[in-house]
Amino acid sequence: MKNLKLIALAMILITAVSCKDSKKETEGTTTEIQTTDGTYSVVNDSTKVSFTAYKTTDKAAVGGTFKEITLTNTGQGKTALEALNGTKFSIPVSSLFTNDATGTRDPKILKFFFGVMKNTELISGEFKVAADNTCSIDVLLNGKTANIPLQYTTNSDTSLSFDGVMNLENWDALAAVASINKACEALHTGKDGVSKTWSEVAVHADVLLNKN
Repeated sequence: MKNLKLIALAMILITAVSCKDSKKETEGTTTEIQTTDGTYSVVNDSTKVSFTAYKTTDKAAVGGTFKEITLTNTGQGKTALEALNGTKFSIPVSSLFTNDATGTRDPKILKFFFGVMKNTELISGEFKVAADNTCSIDVLLNGKTANIPLQYTTNSDTSLSFDGVMNLENWDALAAVASINKACEALHTGKDGVSKTWSEVAVHADVLLNKN
């Protein structure tokens, strides 16, 4: 009789423990089901755009930024890239800033580079994301639209950086390259005595998003 009581007590304890573990598992599953993904949207006035141009045959870098950029057609998405897809941008070229201590470089670029192109008061375009999550931007410059493929870096869940290369011949802008090279001939002359302005320009953008 004593043995029967011990067996019965053991069964009760096993059943109680099993029920307790089962309850924990059920609660965990319920919590997981209730968790939902956030919705991303672009933070207005947060995007920063910069570029690196090159001079001399040694390809000396000359960096700069555009202080103003307006984003339109912004939307929302389940991912940061989805939220950016279709976003349109407009950049006033007058917001150019290269941090030149002499104060002469920016006016020269505006006059002898942008000034010899067609309709270059603004640089405009659209951000595109393909089905495989590759990114690019269509850019309207000198009256022509061409595409720049982009590589992106995820800095955090809500911060992305994009990098690409703009080959100015794709916008029929080699005359503008020659114009700025002539205006800055001495400054763009390297140790080899050759004056050169590259038609390749590196572009960079930093974008912040909200996650709701």
